[in-house]
Amino acid sequence: MTASHARLTLAEVEALAREAHAAQRDKAGRPYVEHLAAVAEGVRSRGGSDEQIAAAWLHDAVEDDALSAEWLAGAALPQAVKDMVLAVTKRAGDGPEAYTRRILATPGALLVKEADLAHNADPARLAVLQPATRTRLTAKYARVRELLGLTAPNTPPERQD
Repeated sequence: MTASHARLTLAEVEALAREAHAAQRDKAGRPYVEHLAAVAEGVRSRGGSDEQIAAAWLHDAVEDDALSAEWLAGAALPQAVKDMVLAVTKRAGDGPEAYTRRILATPGALLVKEADLAHNADPARLAVLQPATRTRLTAKYARVRELLGLTAPNTPPERQD
């Protein structure tokens, strides 16, 4: 394989993600691809790059075993996309501090995680869950937002110029 081999287009990444997650459902029983589409749109609407949008489509692929880490390593994607996907992939033994430090240390990953958290914490999505699950997830998402410096839903952290 040469350095000039064709990269996957954003449309191809979306199609791969949709196919890989086709059989999955979210906690509310909805098709999981709806979450991926919402996160990709959230990244796009926040001014994200095509690389960040690609990472949004793939953000749960390795964690959910929809695609393997080996697939990702060999995929015709920019290294930045692979790095963002791996940054937002939870790993066994990761506490929230280690997880969020990795996201903050990876260029572009914060915007992907911000869009993911915004969709995960959407009151309409949470409303259909059992109260105990809704309470647990709301606290979990708030803690991750705090560790990432995302002070309020859909609000980027203040810039340190």
